[in-house]
Amino acid sequence: MSRLRRPPGPGDHFEGPRDAPVILVEYGDYQCPYCGQAYWEVNRLQQALGPRLGFVFRNFPLTQAHPLALQAAEAAEAAAAQGRFWPMHDLLFEHQDALERPVLLSHAEALGLDLDRFREDLDSHRFEERIRSDFLEGARTGVNGTPTFFANGQRHDGPFHAEALLEALAGGAGLTR
Repeated sequence: MSRLRRPPGPGDHFEGPRDAPVILVEYGDYQCPYCGQAYWEVNRLQQALGPRLGFVFRNFPLTQAHPLALQAAEAAEAAAAQGRFWPMHDLLFEHQDALERPVLLSHAEALGLDLDRFREDLDSHRFEERIRSDFLEGARTGVNGTPTFFANGQRHDGPFHAEALLEALAGGAGLTR
């Protein structure tokens, strides 16, 4: 089992308390159907654990298999620049079958983002380097597919349903339901 090379830090997209007793890191791809399934499982886990769970999402777009994954990741990062990463993240997974640019612009509008700034960020690929950095860091850690989870810094290679993730998190933190 491999360990997470770079622990969660201030540059990460973090949901929940940063000092939570358990931390789950996901390397994910917005177009990956398995990540789409995992999205709902992570939501279940978050509801079950509440403030005892910190969740980090890092980009790992598999562009050979998922041609819209990079564009979707760029949209999430452009939303993050306007303080709306998690709402965009949720929309991308909840509408995973539609990641084309007009839909991304519609999501941005629904979230009340500055559309000119959002378009410019997408057109200039402003966040491509950040996404590449997440991807390369994941690859150096041994990530080779999505979703890949790290529970309290340890890679979780088992199933990604909420119960299995809870068990992986509990193993390293003495967490009880």
